[in-house]
Amino acid sequence: MSSPCARVRRVGIFGGTHGNELSGVLLVRHWQQDGAEIQRPGVEVKPFLTNPRAVERCTRYIDCDLNRVFDPESLGRPVVEDIPYEVRRAQEINHIFGPKGSDDAYDLIFDLHNTTSNMGGTIILENSRDGFTIQMVHYIKNALAPEPCPVLLIEHPSLKYATTRSVAKHPVGKYPI
Repeated sequence: MSSPCARVRRVGIFGGTHGNELSGVLLVRHWQQDGAEIQRPGVEVKPFLTNPRAVERCTRYIDCDLNRVFDPESLGRPVVEDIPYEVRRAQEINHIFGPKGSDDAYDLIFDLHNTTSNMGGTIILENSRDGFTIQMVHYIKNALAPEPCPVLLIEHPSLKYATTRSVAKHPVGKYPI
């Protein structure tokens, strides 16, 4: 994992991991048409629609939950005719933004979600030892969020996360947007 002081050069913003969560889809489509507000000198910011077929049908997923198939088994699965759509899509996303766990992976991925839970704007982290995301969350909480912005840490020592955002060196989830 890169050091907390490493420069962030490539950022992915994901919307539509679950095709029925439309706020992220609308933001990604907006930024794909006009990304001026998210571009910064020296940083490549790529808005990306993660599950376009599910978005088209306005359903959570087509064959399986895209946010659960970024594990080594799914990412290494041979591409055959009957491979589930989301597994193939995970492999494509891993190719574009990864490969997962490599030095070539995107520095940061924000995965934007909606929820029906009454949790307000919440940031989801998977690692309490990632100095960069801890500093970024501190900045967001103190400088950008006029309302309280809880942080949910879903860290487990023996669990390797298979989420879309786990492809990046620094994965961050945002619920709801």
